[in-house]
Amino acid sequence: MWFYYALLSALFAALTAIFAKIGVANINSNLATGIRTVVILIMIWSIILVKNETKGIGALTKQNIIFLVLSGLATGLSWLFYFKALQVGKVSQVVPVDKLSVAIAIVLSVVFLKESISFKDMAGAGLIIAGAIVLAIK
Repeated sequence: MWFYYALLSALFAALTAIFAKIGVANINSNLATGIRTVVILIMIWSIILVKNETKGIGALTKQNIIFLVLSGLATGLSWLFYFKALQVGKVSQVVPVDKLSVAIAIVLSVVFLKESISFKDMAGAGLIIAGAIVLAIK
């Protein structure tokens, strides 16, 4: 089932790039990111409230909060740089470089989470890196 969620994530990430490229035309990229963030905030909290999923708030640990805040900060910075890159670059070049996050995440998972990776994982990460380089070169 995770694979279908991942495919849907990829589809919506692709649509995000197209919509964002059009949306940042002739406006400040930080303002565009702020507007996008408000929309996401409203959408996610609407889902949480409609599905009555607020029960877990009381179970949050200090570690949960710290790492969710750090994740939020990393996401915010990623979006700010992504929107700026889309504003000044071509989608066909920005998106592959942005997807280097996959290869970087694999490396970081080994370093920080002590996950083991196979030759297949390394080969896949290498192909992602090579593909990003090929597509980024003008």
